[in-house]
Amino acid sequence: MLISLEPQPELHHDAGTAVLAAAGVAPQPESEPVELSIVMPCLNEADTLESCVRKAQNALADNGILGEVIVADNGSTDGSRDLAIAMDARVVPVEARGYGSALMGGIAAARGKFIVMGDADASYDFSEAPKFVEKLRQGYDLVQGCRLPNGGGTVAPGAMPALHRWVGNPGLSWLARRWFKAPVHDVYCGLRGFTKTHYQRLDQRCTGMEFATEMIVKSSLHKARITEVPITLHPDGRKSHAPHLRTFRDGWRTLRFFLMYSPRWLFLIPGAALILLGVAGYALALPGITIHGLAFDAHTLLFASVAILCGHQSIQFAVLTKTFAISEGLLPRDAAMDRLAKIFSIEKGILAGVVSLLAGVALLLGAVNQWRVADFGKLDYSHTMRWVIPGAMLTALGFQTVLSAFFIDILRLRRR
Repeated sequence: MLISLEPQPELHHDAGTAVLAAAGVAPQPESEPVELSIVMPCLNEADTLESCVRKAQNALADNGILGEVIVADNGSTDGSRDLAIAMDARVVPVEARGYGSALMGGIAAARGKFIVMGDADASYDFSEAPKFVEKLRQGYDLVQGCRLPNGGGTVAPGAMPALHRWVGNPGLSWLARRWFKAPVHDVYCGLRGFTKTHYQRLDQRCTGMEFATEMIVKSSLHKARITEVPITLHPDGRKSHAPHLRTFRDGWRTLRFFLMYSPRWLFLIPGAALILLGVAGYALALPGITIHGLAFDAHTLLFASVAILCGHQSIQFAVLTKTFAISEGLLPRDAAMDRLAKIFSIEKGILAGVVSLLAGVALLLGAVNQWRVADFGKLDYSHTMRWVIPGAMLTALGFQTVLSAFFIDILRLRRR
């Protein structure tokens, strides 16, 4: 399922009672506090669901944890729901399809102060749940499991494809640490614990497999207290169908999500690089410098102008995207953006755009005047293009800047 940035009203934070009613499960009395809810998303997991539920229940009983096991059923047709009910697990039917949708429904129905979520395919050992509870009791908001050896975890033989283990997961986890300062070594690990209060602050939107990475990215951006605990990954125990994960499709979806949540790396840094390249081209072409037989002339000005225009537009997209994301609650408030808003008001943006526009028009008029002096005949294009190309570029930059100044101000308007 693709990313959905639309809120899911039926799965929102206050929808727990509605979800339980739809499931036909009577709410537990408020006088019975639940410390931990173990939530398992389920789509045709009859092969492994029983062992997962049993391990979770034993972990609660053996460690004296008052808790519940929730199976968020996403439309199973193999008897998984009946199997879970027979084992006294709470079953929450979730009609909206997708890994994230199932978890949203299960978490909304959970009554625990703490949540531990994990797949019901026997790859995770729910007897490890108390390790997450211990960290949550210490005050952490998010406790991420780590299956990889560089984070202390263990991958059992045959449990993870080599491409995932040595390339995809380490590479994307490195990006999460580099771009979002996420203190994790295994961004894809689905076994994790968190407080329900923290989850509600995140206001998650992704209904597909990006749900898990969205939680890590948003938690990092919100400066949450995050830690890791090493776990063991076991081979997928399902026999009736193949794993839901698709290597290249899901890897691209994760990278796409990272880029969407990082306007700096998607727009700002590439834009700044293009502008620097363009300025260097102008520095060489305007005086007509020749280096080792390479002559930089009007053609260089044209290439440099394209680089500056594209770079300027990319930086504008960075500001527009960040402004929109903050106003919609997709990203937290940013001190740098607050400073930028104080320095560059709409009036200053319009003024800068008008100045650039007038400078560009003046250069273009100068080129027209050269044509007039030549009795509107042939021109020395090597000379005239030094007026026309910068003039066209400055005119376009000015026009874009004025429009962007108004659009940014529109995005900052408060919406009910």
